[in-house]
Amino acid sequence: MKLKYIIAAFILACTGVSCDSQLETFEMPDDAYIGTPDSVGEITSEALPGQIRLVWNIPEDADFTYMKIWYEDPLLKKTVYKIVSKGTTEMLIDGTRARFGEYEFFFQTFNSNNEVGEVRSVRAVSGIAPATYSLKKYNLTADMLSTNAQEPTEGPIANLVDGNSGSFFHTRWSSPLIALPHYIQIDFTEPHQDFVINYVNRTDNTWTTDGRPSKVELQVSDDGQVWETVVTLSDLPIGAGSEYTSDYVLPGRTFTSFRFNVIEASGNTSYFNLGEFSFSDLEIYDPETVELD
Repeated sequence: MKLKYIIAAFILACTGVSCDSQLETFEMPDDAYIGTPDSVGEITSEALPGQIRLVWNIPEDADFTYMKIWYEDPLLKKTVYKIVSKGTTEMLIDGTRARFGEYEFFFQTFNSNNEVGEVRSVRAVSGIAPATYSLKKYNLTADMLSTNAQEPTEGPIANLVDGNSGSFFHTRWSSPLIALPHYIQIDFTEPHQDFVINYVNRTDNTWTTDGRPSKVELQVSDDGQVWETVVTLSDLPIGAGSEYTSDYVLPGRTFTSFRFNVIEASGNTSYFNLGEFSFSDLEIYDPETVELD
């Protein structure tokens, strides 16, 4: 007799309850065991990120044909069943969450006549399921941008979002000079929270590395008047055409205005310039905190 027929019978027996469709299939050995099935030995668990690893010992003199493992899955809201052969000694349970606390797993052995052995159980916890991150580039337009130090003879701020890396924005270098800090300000019409910024240094002045942002405060505001520095950037690239992408910036609050506030520039200049600038919203899916149905 083949064990796959036993598994099929088991699935039929699950009518009216939720059974896992990922069941291992294997063939019944010719000398299939028909005596009283022995239980497995010690069962241990290991918490992994979004997973639980189960390991069990099979005593040397233990005999049975296959084993059923089941547990209540609070995320799927159903009982999950799995079938393993006698030779299996571990299993990785995917899709678990630390937020649910203890899971209880039940182990029961069977002989080839589907007669049952003693039920063993173990309680286990999951490691924290990792969050996933995705970026959505925001469509910046020139009318959203402003600065406290536009150079009147070249480099209008609109060039930052014209899609042309050959053009540039330049803060004031002509008289009367305006001392640093010089900033790029973005005024949104809706609130934003977590984000990433990206910029490309001016590409046409390959003869110099002066005038690049070298120390920058990323600031946010709700009203455009009171500003909070959420990150200070340093060790920034200074080569012509070099590109910078920030780490994830998590202010812990929403805002409607943003500033790229340059407090130092390379070459100790009193101005800075950039080729292109972009802002991307960071979307975070955290399986440990997301609202459940």
